[in-house]
Amino acid sequence: MITDIALILLVALILNSLFIKLNLPGILGMIATGIILGPSFLNLIHPEVIELLKEFKTAALIVILIRAGLGINKETLKKVGAPAIKMSFIPGIIEGTTILFVSHFLLDFSIVEAGILGFIVAAVSPAVVVPAMLALKEHGYGKKKEIPTLVLAGASLDDVFAITIFGVFLGLASGNSTSISHLIFSVPVGIVLGALIGIVIGFGLIWYFKKFHIRDTKKVIIFMIVSIVFYELTEMQEVKNVLPIAGLLGIMGIGFIILEKYGVLANRLALKFAKVWVLAEILLFVYIGSAVQINTVQASVIGVGLLILAIGLIARSIGVWISLIGSKLNLKEKLFCMIAYIPKATVQAAIGAVPLALIYDGSITTINEQTGQIILAIAVLSIVVTAPLGAIGIKLSSSKLLDK
Repeated sequence: MITDIALILLVALILNSLFIKLNLPGILGMIATGIILGPSFLNLIHPEVIELLKEFKTAALIVILIRAGLGINKETLKKVGAPAIKMSFIPGIIEGTTILFVSHFLLDFSIVEAGILGFIVAAVSPAVVVPAMLALKEHGYGKKKEIPTLVLAGASLDDVFAITIFGVFLGLASGNSTSISHLIFSVPVGIVLGALIGIVIGFGLIWYFKKFHIRDTKKVIIFMIVSIVFYELTEMQEVKNVLPIAGLLGIMGIGFIILEKYGVLANRLALKFAKVWVLAEILLFVYIGSAVQINTVQASVIGVGLLILAIGLIARSIGVWISLIGSKLNLKEKLFCMIAYIPKATVQAAIGAVPLALIYDGSITTINEQTGQIILAIAVLSIVVTAPLGAIGIKLSSSKLLDK
């Protein structure tokens, strides 16, 4: 196992450097590492290591969102508030609904099957988008209108809506009905509750860190433990069945309140978490690459899958444009936001195979195996196509479309 991890780190660092020299995003080298060493090609990573990477993936996402929270102050939040809220649900709902209707006609899926596919694909990837926006913030791009913050705030909430609606369609496929009124009520309440709990935890950490003088490294460890426990509690099925709490938003809320009430510490912690991210980034993107199993993509699905993805991305871009109506962003800045909302990876890697797994274990009998295979294939295709497309698009367009 240790040898596998050493091999992963070595290859990831080499490919990361190679991609950077080619003026491409380094994360593509890490994703490529997972694809090459994983089940798709050489199959050199032991299954137990892939399971371990899956757990590290959650920790890495938490590191990203802590860093994001520690970089958003009240003034910034006021600037991006309304557009960020609209960006969190309008693009995803428009894309998911569009894919629902398109796949219903092109693939002859039932509405429920098409809804499952639509809202698997509709989720944007915070793993790709948030670190890219943090890098742009550090280099001063889009600072005047806080565009990177707008995008990362919207992207971190986008998944909440997509996964919740996906869960509704999955429930319908399993024979469990969920009322529209429950959906309309639970999502916004879950978002507010997640933010409030995060703020309360943030105040608790501030009190603890002021009362007990410990090294910043130990504070980082405590911060991580508290965040992981909070996130895992919000991900428990028993909690989700009652109310889907926005755990990722809550983690950002912890960082936000520490920055507001204890700014000196927040800045020191941000530097520490930036160092933690060096390793976390590798493990996260290698896992995403290893989860992309190219052999699951049927040749017959590629053409129609690419067409569905293209139509979905057009719909998502229209959703972004609608979300930014009335904002102070100019045409170039709106175009950048559209590009920044392209990448898909994290959610698709996590839930793309869920319908097929439920079909195999008998939990879903209304969907056949072939449909489950097609859903998985298009989920994989969405990662392979949009993660590099979005990452490259963000890198190349930021200097041309954003003020520095």
